[in-house]
Amino acid sequence: MNVPATLPPCSILLLAGGRGQRMGGRDKGLIEWQGTALIEHLHRLTRPLTDDLIISCNRNIDRYARYADRLVQDDDTDFNGPLAGIRAALPIARHRWLLILPCDAPLVDEALLQALREKASEYPERPIMVREGKHWQPLLGIIPVAHAATLEAAWQAGERSPRRALEPLQPVALQLEAGDSRLANLNTPCLLTGISENRNK
Repeated sequence: MNVPATLPPCSILLLAGGRGQRMGGRDKGLIEWQGTALIEHLHRLTRPLTDDLIISCNRNIDRYARYADRLVQDDDTDFNGPLAGIRAALPIARHRWLLILPCDAPLVDEALLQALREKASEYPERPIMVREGKHWQPLLGIIPVAHAATLEAAWQAGERSPRRALEPLQPVALQLEAGDSRLANLNTPCLLTGISENRNK
């Protein structure tokens, strides 16, 4: 692993379990961008950083298995949202922290992940969450695995929003500028095409 000696290792969760409604129901993580599946872009980035790479997926299990050490799935087939994947991964994570990334953010870079981990070292008991301008990005962050029971309780109480489930734990912001290109979320065909065209200019 290419992990800086000053930072303890973390488990990493790639979220690829959604319904893909804005992509016409296609499995978003397997959609190609610049000739490569979106999940592979994130795999290349995160594989050197951990020995515990987890993918949350609810279909195409065999294809996702090649990119992960372990897979997690929702309890049912209703596509309950990203909190379901986070909830499933936290109790099995092998390290103190679980770093979370959505599969449709292929422009995230190592510097951003490094900044998240450094912030986690400063605030080891609290979740770290990217905040872009004034807007929180709850699917880009780090959660101490010690909070697994808290998120499970929120889930059992009917909460399905990662942001609201984490709010009682007082997340610490990793503040980024509004419009940071690394946070581009390619969750519609137009965005997928537009980002590709802009990068090729």
